[in-house]
Amino acid sequence: MSDPRVVIVDDHGLFRAGVRAELEGRVAVAADAGTVAEAVAAIRAERPDVVLLDVHMPDGGGVAVIEAVAEDDPPPRFLALSASDAAEDVIATIRAGARGYVTKSISGAELADAIRRVHDGDAVFSPRLAGFVLDAFSGRDAAGPSASAAAPDAELDHLTPREREVIQHIARGYLYKEIALRLGISVKTVEAHVSAVLRKLQLSNRHELSRWATQRRLVD
Repeated sequence: MSDPRVVIVDDHGLFRAGVRAELEGRVAVAADAGTVAEAVAAIRAERPDVVLLDVHMPDGGGVAVIEAVAEDDPPPRFLALSASDAAEDVIATIRAGARGYVTKSISGAELADAIRRVHDGDAVFSPRLAGFVLDAFSGRDAAGPSASAAAPDAELDHLTPREREVIQHIARGYLYKEIALRLGISVKTVEAHVSAVLRKLQLSNRHELSRWATQRRLVD
């Protein structure tokens, strides 16, 4: 199996060079970028498997990069690599669509392993950060009646227009191949959208997703 192709995004050139050196021989670094605009251009030019993404940059940061390429076909997978271990940064980045979040104290070997795992579809977090994500989602359910009433709209706000379209077709019982044909995208992209939605909504499978969509009247 070939090594995952990676784009490194960070606004510090020396740090990018250091990450390149650490990953050499472990994964294939296709490009690096220092701004949101450069990152979007590199992602669209190189079509990487995984984007290694800084969270804070002067022109918008990791969330802005994820949102800018959310509708690309197929979208890459994102792994945040940040100096910040603040809960709000972790939650915001995961809600935007990242598959994992690790801190810059990680070793080169551990980072290469995290990239491979994200490429394979796993969710990867530095040990103490996983608790932030679990607490955030469990807290949403335990926050009382008013929070529960607001949850559907809040959850919908985290989905892209394309993700909502895919959900509607899933709820109507269409297969991935049929959805791909109807929306003019690849089956792989449909799978990526479903995976992203399941992660964002903390659901386990397409049956739970279909029920979620029906309860919120997203289908006729």
